[in-house]
Amino acid sequence: MNIAIIGTGNVGGALATNWSQKGHTINLGVQDVNKFKGQDLLKNENTSVYSINEAVAKSEVILIATPPTAIFEILEQLDDVSGKTIIDATNAVMKSPEPYKTVYHCLADKTKAEIVKCFNTTGFENMLNPVYKGEGIDMFMAGNSENAKSVAKQLALDCGFGSCIDFGKSDKVELLEKFALSWINLAIMQGYGRDMAFKVVRR
Repeated sequence: MNIAIIGTGNVGGALATNWSQKGHTINLGVQDVNKFKGQDLLKNENTSVYSINEAVAKSEVILIATPPTAIFEILEQLDDVSGKTIIDATNAVMKSPEPYKTVYHCLADKTKAEIVKCFNTTGFENMLNPVYKGEGIDMFMAGNSENAKSVAKQLALDCGFGSCIDFGKSDKVELLEKFALSWINLAIMQGYGRDMAFKVVRR
């Protein structure tokens, strides 16, 4: 897949690295191609840097991994994304993109893209390496677009996640962000450390 990564920090960088290793073409979309966070990502295979507009134009999948309030500035640079898949990996845990509750809801209102919430429920270390004792941990997704969910699931499996569990439609997006808070609470606030993850088991 041709994937635009908007937000080249920890999460975006980890996924860009993992996906590039799986043969996907990574188009980093940044404000300044000469100075941006994560310049070392250009050492990865199949990875180039462009303006946000150019990266999106070259890609059928767009990952947004920025602070939630940055979405309005990003939207001004997206142009027409009708039919493209946008993966919202943000969490509005500290500040929401008002008047919207989440970036997902903002994108659903402002674009005609296929949108899915995914890659937001665990730390970037687990995005880079989701395998624990030989078994992939779980990723989770939510949204109304079955096409976007299919793309997110494939990309999660490509990363090495054991499965990508459907949390439900758009009414479960906020719940999925609260689920992310559970990982943050345990890993950081309760001191369990960032090398921990969730796995659904069935009897």
